[in-house]
Amino acid sequence: MEYTFRMRRRELLALPALGWAQEKSKLKITGIRLVNVTPKKPYPAFKPAPGAWSTQFAEVANPMSVYGEFKARRELFFPDAGKVPSFTVEITTDKGIVGYGNGGPGGGPIVVDHLAKLLMGRDPFDIERNWDICWRSTMHYGRMGVTMNAISAVDLALWDIVGKALNVPVYKLLGGETKERIPAYCTGNDIEQHIEFGYTKLKLAIPHGPADGREGMAKNLELVKRARKALGPNGEIMLDCWMAWTERYTIEMAEMMAPYRIYWMEEVLQPHDYAGFGRLKAGVKSTRIATGEHEYGRYGFRQLLEHNGAEIWQPDMNWCGGLTEMRRIAAMAAAYDIPVIPHGGGLNGSSHFILSTVNSPWAELFLPPPGAPKEVLDIFEENYAISRGPEGIYMRPLDKPGFGWDYVVKPA
Repeated sequence: MEYTFRMRRRELLALPALGWAQEKSKLKITGIRLVNVTPKKPYPAFKPAPGAWSTQFAEVANPMSVYGEFKARRELFFPDAGKVPSFTVEITTDKGIVGYGNGGPGGGPIVVDHLAKLLMGRDPFDIERNWDICWRSTMHYGRMGVTMNAISAVDLALWDIVGKALNVPVYKLLGGETKERIPAYCTGNDIEQHIEFGYTKLKLAIPHGPADGREGMAKNLELVKRARKALGPNGEIMLDCWMAWTERYTIEMAEMMAPYRIYWMEEVLQPHDYAGFGRLKAGVKSTRIATGEHEYGRYGFRQLLEHNGAEIWQPDMNWCGGLTEMRRIAAMAAAYDIPVIPHGGGLNGSSHFILSTVNSPWAELFLPPPGAPKEVLDIFEENYAISRGPEGIYMRPLDKPGFGWDYVVKPA
């Protein structure tokens, strides 16, 4: 299917109306700071079982795999711990209502040293206006990356405030449930543990890319074979390729894996290669092309759309511009019947978006590694309201005001 954009370029897809947004809350933002947060009910310490995926340090193929000294694991080229961190922002109001939002790497200083002064004294209910102020004020040095990571956290904290002020969970602010519970898939390579827990949808972290040659392709194939054998013919297998592959490599791997029925191949190319994604989507017929984890905002996704680059979009709510921008992205996708399956969707508040959005069908979860005691798994099931049914594992957001986060908070 080809897309025509001459008219679409001149219009902004309308978002569902939010009745509460027409009201003045009589709240004022009085404080914005970075905080350190921990769950009030954390997992007890435990040692993963020998051989668990989380202990292997191979993780997933990545763009730096072409350089041998960085190939083994992402820790080798990520910033040192605490140097360019993801972060949580706390926004306080004059009525004592406090909101929390999480943002991606490097965005914290932009929040406290730039955006805070622009938002002080404003009504947190003015979601669209506040977002636009953040966007326009950082456009001259941002638009992607750290500035959107900053905007995301601020936006989520404001949604959290609105939910708490109205005493409803965020998904009800968005129009309520479109499904009773959310089918979930599990990411990671502890395949047998995930299946034993009840998952029927597995996303594998593919460990090898072009730098590993034919031997690496064979090892990727063996991982997929193992998953299909363990899962049986009816479950779903997805592949996380984390920006590590090339077009030719993807085509060859798709051909090799076709007998094992792969549901999607995720982020096979670097995120800016819209034309390459378009060629793959047009040429690969045995699976779906998915991407968007490292895309930012509606304009990046418009580029992806113009190139017909993906059958499934995967924005991350902590990075793409927050819930406000996620709604715009999803509205654009809905006009072309494109599913939106957020990166980390079960973990970061996106479950409220998924529950309330028709074209958002699944949530991503990670299971505590093998070796976790029953207490850990019990906390996991409680935190994500886990249930079981025809599609395996389901989750849903907790029915608490705002995002329902229950934190112990300390100054950053």
